[in-house]
Amino acid sequence: MGTAGAVAEATKPLTKADLVAYLASGCKSRDKWRFGTENEKMGYNVATTQRITYEEIRQLLEGLVRRFGWRPMMEGDLIIGAELDGQSVTLEPGGQFELSGAPVDTLHKTCAEVNQHLYQVKTIAQEIGVAFLGIGFDPKWQIADVPIMPKNRYRIMREYMPKRGTLGHDMMFRSCTIQVNLDYESEQDMVEKMRIGLALQPLATALFANSPFRNGQDSGYLSWRSHVWTDVDPDRTGTLPFVWEPGFGFDAYVEYALDVPMYFLYRDGVYQDATQQRGTFRDFLEGRLPLAPGELPSLKDWETHLTTIFPEVRLKRYMEMRGADGGPASVICALPAFWVGLLYDRESQAAAYELISGWTKEDHDYLRAEVPRSALRTPFRGGTLQDLAKQVLALSREGLSKRGFSEEGFLAPLEAIAESGVTGAERLRELFHGEWGGNIDGVYNSGVTY
Repeated sequence: MGTAGAVAEATKPLTKADLVAYLASGCKSRDKWRFGTENEKMGYNVATTQRITYEEIRQLLEGLVRRFGWRPMMEGDLIIGAELDGQSVTLEPGGQFELSGAPVDTLHKTCAEVNQHLYQVKTIAQEIGVAFLGIGFDPKWQIADVPIMPKNRYRIMREYMPKRGTLGHDMMFRSCTIQVNLDYESEQDMVEKMRIGLALQPLATALFANSPFRNGQDSGYLSWRSHVWTDVDPDRTGTLPFVWEPGFGFDAYVEYALDVPMYFLYRDGVYQDATQQRGTFRDFLEGRLPLAPGELPSLKDWETHLTTIFPEVRLKRYMEMRGADGGPASVICALPAFWVGLLYDRESQAAAYELISGWTKEDHDYLRAEVPRSALRTPFRGGTLQDLAKQVLALSREGLSKRGFSEEGFLAPLEAIAESGVTGAERLRELFHGEWGGNIDGVYNSGVTY
């Protein structure tokens, strides 16, 4: 969900052109392309299965600092994260533990980073009686049971979200995801990647579907996490239909972001609540933000604002693919493999763009609505999403092969899912209704734990 920047520095008045230029400054030549992987996991107390408290999280973070040389990230007197060599470990609102990886150039490096992180965290966790679930949504505990993290940014969001949708707290406190951040070469390259990313995000959701439970029961969905995002806040979520309009580019995304109501201002280490009057960044740009009349924003304010927008593909000075459920260690490295193979090779990207070019708005809306429930079994354009998965994974494998780093093996978990048509969620659901006898505690002894 991102982190806010430092105190906004004094600067000359910004124009919309400055905001467009900020996004355009993300353009990089292909030799400078990197990607970063983010993964969230849900900590629980081994003895009780209860979600871990801030005190347990504090011990984990302090252990990373003391043993492995991470630098603490503080909010007041409280440690709320740690950073090292371009990586950061941060907390989501319910204490979900997130690694945001450093930008790297091969899948081997991102997977080595993930494995090192898991080793470090598990080493400390075992000593304090904590473990982690690699899953997309808390299978057992209700919102009232989840400890709230001491981050003021999240307090503002927690109070505001129920005014905009019914599932915002589910998203904040009970969901986990895997994401990958990708570079783009030019505005046209960004446009193609945004369109491919938005069209195929439901396919990623299907392949990574791993959240069938809610409140100890079968939710009826294979990715309840993905469904949650359909009722969080219509101002800042969704599939961005304007991306498909002729002339889409950086300017159009800025126009969209300008009219998203602001959550807060970050000043002198304090988050000031901007939600009461629902002022937009456009108001701020014009000096008429109700929270701070006459004050003008800096680029740091713009950067922070962009982190409070949550579409299925998010544009900053790079692009975030946001459709996948959290999962076990075996699939974390498969998400960057999927997208890098597809979008970091010209021919694979061109083939993917041609594949989705005839899809209609109705197609996109249909997939977004149906895939969280039926994943690869979703009927689509004369076949099923399983058929599409095999086709797209073949393009991704070809793209990885041409990169020349022997990265194709990272796709193996997804290729097995696509071949069988059976997702992680369906395997968990089968265990729940069979071997576990309807007792959700079976999940804590299954293959999705760290």
